[in-house]
Amino acid sequence: MAGSGGPLSRSGLRGREDELEELQALIASVARTGSGGLALIQGEPGIGKTTLLAEAVSTARAAGFSVGVGKADELHHIVPLSSLAACVLHGDRPLLSDDAFVDLARHHDQRIWLVERLAEAIEARAGSVPVLIGLDDVQWADPLSRFALQQLPTRLRTSPVLWMLTGRREPAGPAEEVVAAATGNLPAVTVSLGPLSGAAIDQLTSDTLGAAVDERVRDLLHGAGGNPFLAVEMLAGLWSARTSDEPVPPGLVVGVRARLRSLQPGTLRFLQMGAVLGRSFGFRDAAALCGGPTAVSIAALEEAVRAGLLDDDGDHLVFRHDLLRQAVYVDIPPSARKALHREAAHHLVAAGHQPVDAVPHILRGALPGDEEAVELLRRAADDILPVTPDLAADLMTRALELVPSARPLRFAVGEQAILCLTRAGRNREALSTGDRLLAGRPPLETFSRLQAALGGTLWNMDLAGELRRRAETALALGGAAPEIGARLAALRARALSRDHDLVDARAAGESALRAATAIGDREAHVLALSGLGEIAQNAGENAVALERFAALSALDTAFLPEEIVAHLHMDDFASSGRLLLRAANGAGAMRQAMTLWAQGQHDLGLGRLDDADADFLTMERLEDEVQVPVQQVNGRVIRSRIALLRGDREAAREHLAAAQERLVAKPNPGNTAAVRFLEAVHADADGDVALAVDKIRQVQRSDLFMRWRLLRDWVDSAIRMALRGAEYELAEDLAAQAGAHAERNPAVPTATGIAAQALGLVNRDPALLGYSVDLLKASPRPLARAAASADLGGALLAAGRKPEAAAALTDARDTFAESGAHAAAARVQRDLDTAGDGGRRAVGTQRPVQGWAALTASEQKVARLVAQGHTNRSVADLLVVSPHTVNTHLTSVFRKLAINSRVQLANLVMALPDS
Repeated sequence: MAGSGGPLSRSGLRGREDELEELQALIASVARTGSGGLALIQGEPGIGKTTLLAEAVSTARAAGFSVGVGKADELHHIVPLSSLAACVLHGDRPLLSDDAFVDLARHHDQRIWLVERLAEAIEARAGSVPVLIGLDDVQWADPLSRFALQQLPTRLRTSPVLWMLTGRREPAGPAEEVVAAATGNLPAVTVSLGPLSGAAIDQLTSDTLGAAVDERVRDLLHGAGGNPFLAVEMLAGLWSARTSDEPVPPGLVVGVRARLRSLQPGTLRFLQMGAVLGRSFGFRDAAALCGGPTAVSIAALEEAVRAGLLDDDGDHLVFRHDLLRQAVYVDIPPSARKALHREAAHHLVAAGHQPVDAVPHILRGALPGDEEAVELLRRAADDILPVTPDLAADLMTRALELVPSARPLRFAVGEQAILCLTRAGRNREALSTGDRLLAGRPPLETFSRLQAALGGTLWNMDLAGELRRRAETALALGGAAPEIGARLAALRARALSRDHDLVDARAAGESALRAATAIGDREAHVLALSGLGEIAQNAGENAVALERFAALSALDTAFLPEEIVAHLHMDDFASSGRLLLRAANGAGAMRQAMTLWAQGQHDLGLGRLDDADADFLTMERLEDEVQVPVQQVNGRVIRSRIALLRGDREAAREHLAAAQERLVAKPNPGNTAAVRFLEAVHADADGDVALAVDKIRQVQRSDLFMRWRLLRDWVDSAIRMALRGAEYELAEDLAAQAGAHAERNPAVPTATGIAAQALGLVNRDPALLGYSVDLLKASPRPLARAAASADLGGALLAAGRKPEAAAALTDARDTFAESGAHAAAARVQRDLDTAGDGGRRAVGTQRPVQGWAALTASEQKVARLVAQGHTNRSVADLLVVSPHTVNTHLTSVFRKLAINSRVQLANLVMALPDS
């Protein structure tokens, strides 16, 4: 623990030998095993966290690690990625160039995308050399860096990447969040630093003052409470006092305040201006706040550096320890601090800094009525909204507080606050904010703007009826600007898409689209196309829905997933595949989770059950990461059905429970119908036909469009349940729905084939079931083909036509087995056995839980490529999937093989007989 202000010697790291040994063991483990690790060094300010981190970093560097170390700053915690910047930009071999980092920080508006790119850069370096990334004072990390730190250690756990963080003890603070996210996924240790022992303090004293230390000095150092920084500061003061024959003042004053009092007034003022700017600050900025010529501040800087209070790295001045900065800062009267922060904000912006750089000072120094501060907060919120929407919402909430209620500016600020809160997923806050503003009786034009801003909020909250009421009220009152009127009309049409009268909804949507096109308002255009797509989808008009969603994704590529799913509803898997390839290549601003939803639907439709399950698992993980759960209920419903098809009843029940739990948080009609249908499927699997039929009736009582949207591909299962329960009227109603859907979509083979299958089941007609099999030969959906063949085989078997039944059943069994639907294949096999023609047994059996044979085909592909040295990105490029999906596969591979690193995986793959 090097001191300053005097010739403090250093004979090792005093009193921290055990802690250093623990960190050195983790460093050696990461280097030896090739897998990741995380260490958190915790303790009070000045306890030696930074020094211990530096010592561990030196050990890692000597061991051949590529090292990147940064430090978070209390007053610089707003700028996105500022905390991690030093970690990846500095060092002997920076992980990213300055230009590449700027590209990440400025030109991409998706947190998930950004974290994945950071992971790829670190993973590429770790492929040739172990990597250590250290961040000091993580409690002050900016929100985007915190988000990245919660994802990256787990994402990179199979590579030799060691994360070392220091932080103060804060329950549920940033450090604990990072450790919690990593726990169970990679080795994580927490090193808690307590006070130094008396023996260690004695060693520090001897290092500084020599062996002859009297009791008076020992008593004085007792006041440091075992805090090494305070002890060193006291020793520095003692050294200065001894050499100058000055009396030794008591306590901390020896170490800090005595030295401050010995400075020239100009130097103390310079330090105070620096303390306001932050631990790290620019010389010109501090000099400007001092108010005099820059040349005058040079002498102050020189004295501060000589006194050991500041370090000068050539670009910035840095207080040697934050406790030094705080000691200077707290001596500034509170009212003066507030004024200086406000002045600092004004200066930073005037000097060309970004608004976000001035925000910490605005938050500390602005007073109500400060419109310049409000404008800076608005600009900063706009800048950071794409990557840290929650922080942007906080800034706008503060901006709104600064605007007096009587000023018209309040409504414009409030509108922006609503949009930021909605983007952050804080919909209830957004609605509450909007209603408070509306209670202030704003002018009609402003009233309309606020209601339009609340449109997305109400839609996210599944309050379509309230959205319609508000939009219609605003339109009826008049006074809206043309573009706002067009948006309100589009919002009304969107709300009507959830209504029973879809004819009226369609007319409203067409009118809104014409208005949006005529005015040229892009937002109204997007809303109108989105509403029309929803209306067509809810009406079961697949071709029209595709037309609308294709136009929407051409206008905004963020809606590409909707177009992909619309192609799937048309059985156009070739087009959906091309669009998924485009999404995988990073074209446009993709919504990563929704793209995975579309990928999952694509894989499910093609009978790739393993891949679909991985897609939906990855989608849920990404939605959890950004805390925007959109498709989690439906994802769990599908995964439960996949598990039942595979024969994994335990996993199926787990997914059902998760879907029911998530339904509580998002109980919209679609989610409710999906969960009720899944409950019916489980009841049927458990042999409770009465309960299954009751659940199907609950689905039937839901909104009309929800019925067929849910049952579009699964109506055959519902009809079988109804028939087993002797509910023939229900079965006929379901078959009629399938027939109506086919009439609306005559060019979709799956729709026409399932309609024939449904009618054949109700009528127990082998001829109709045979016709459905013929129709479904043109369908790209193997599971639909297999189900129809199984129904045909069962009907032929019941009619005593065993040879024909055996042929149909064999085709069904083999198709189910090829898709990994082993439970479904086993059920068909039992019918084959009944037919007296078991024939070739079902292809494939249920996989084991552990070992190479437990891996799916996709997991084996990923494992072999990674074993060859590929990164997640290069594997994703080769397999034309998302890197997130590769990560999901790789996680499963490591769990099933009980290994922890890519090195272990390479050794295992090389030992396989076919390698």
